[in-house]
Amino acid sequence: MKNFKIGVMSDGFRLPPLEGIRKAAQIGAEGVQIYTVHGPMGPDEMTPIKRTELRQLVDDLGIVISALCGDMGGGFHDAEQNPEKVALSKRIVDLAADLGVAVVTTHIGVTPEDRSCPIYQTMLTACQDLADYASAKGVTFAVETGPEKAVVLKQFLDDIHSPGLGVNLDPANLVMVSADDPVAAVHTLKDYIVHTHAKDGIQLSPGSAVAVYHGADATDEPPVKFKEVPLGEGDVDWPRYLAALAEIGYKGFLTIEREVGPDPAADITKAIHFLRAHIN
Repeated sequence: MKNFKIGVMSDGFRLPPLEGIRKAAQIGAEGVQIYTVHGPMGPDEMTPIKRTELRQLVDDLGIVISALCGDMGGGFHDAEQNPEKVALSKRIVDLAADLGVAVVTTHIGVTPEDRSCPIYQTMLTACQDLADYASAKGVTFAVETGPEKAVVLKQFLDDIHSPGLGVNLDPANLVMVSADDPVAAVHTLKDYIVHTHAKDGIQLSPGSAVAVYHGADATDEPPVKFKEVPLGEGDVDWPRYLAALAEIGYKGFLTIEREVGPDPAADITKAIHFLRAHIN
């Protein structure tokens, strides 16, 4: 038996936030990850009273908040936009600390392979600032995998070398966007993985990750094309992937993320059963 916990991205139900959290508990999830950039769960809307009420709700439901999602789109490749994005990310880290949540996940953008690239340095500066801030708050700022291959992301993380910076490993993003091997990625990023997403997918045709994450105007190359599918129906080799996580001693959450499909509640429920069958 593998020592993983099963969680759910609560906004995947496409319900009001608190209803999504209740739904996750109802179908048997042990934890939830909550989108907290804007809207009713954003840091600027979550008053001290609301923060206390949310902590009480998850306690009453017998679940935990595995992570907050601080993904605001586009990442940190634009030096002019970064001050505002970094400031908002810090407020999300503050919210996590107030809620007793140890992880905030986000996409940081497509990390260039070339360290001398100006965008690399721009991203490095922003993420170093956020890593230091998160560390001081007892929180890990976790970069989600996908836009680049795992070896490129590891180089970036090694360059920052902060206990406040980690990885949210999403195996589907790796197979869909960067055509990387999630099993190899687990071993490459083993020192940084603090949270994972449980998602599956296939790449339909190769192309540019930059066009996907930063828009068609950012490159002359066509975007990579991919499709998210229910767990077990894509190119993630779940037995090998879960075995790899167990081998590195990971004991955290497998958080189901379902972003498409007409009946997300049914898909998420099936995903919980799928994961339980593979970890028990």
